Amino acid sequence: MKKTDETIRILIADDHAVIRDGLSMILGLQDDFTVIGQAQDGLEAVELCRRSAPDVVIMDLMMPKLDGCAATQKITSENPDIRILLLTSYTESSKILHAIKGGASGAIGKNAPREELLSAIRSVAGGKTVFSDEIKQLMAETKDIPVLSPRQKEVLEALSRGLTNDDIARQYNLSRAAIKFHLLELYRKLGVANRTEAVSIAMKRLIL
Repeated sequence: MKKTDETIRILIADDHAVIRDGLSMILGLQDDFTVIGQAQDGLEAVELCRRSAPDVVIMDLMMPKLDGCAATQKITSENPDIRILLLTSYTESSKILHAIKGGASGAIGKNAPREELLSAIRSVAGGKTVFSDEIKQLMAETKDIPVLSPRQKEVLEALSRGLTNDDIARQYNLSRAAIKFHLLELYRKLGVANRTEAVSIAMKRLIL
């Protein structure tokens, strides 16, 4: 069947050429899809959306220059009619909820069957939201995220980079006693006993 102007116009954003080409080939076989372009990083995805205004962007989360979370937020803020479908691996769980809050219309795993991907694209293009069962579970687990102060978030992010108390104190020009206080408050709010557990729980609950 010949493609028409009524096809769903799709942009693929992923930093791996093999994935972009593979998706382009699969989607190109569908009579109701037209792949209008590929982006190898978040900045290129934003620019292509400005120029071409696709109906759906298939968005990877981990990309150079601008990651998928920031690109999603930028694209949807500039053009709310563009729908974003996240194609993720679950090792990226710390970013999924942020991207959804930033305007993504759906998220499925990179290991999803072909028909699930095709169905998800059609659904988000039609104005629906689509989340795989694994991502629904992940979202359910993050409902009771504790409220952290800006300083506590900074200390938590520093912990995730493996910085010592002295490193953190120097970075933020704070005393060691102040850092110890913030750590104790973090542990209390997260319900953990040490920095390793704090980082692990924060990543699982999408605080980082």
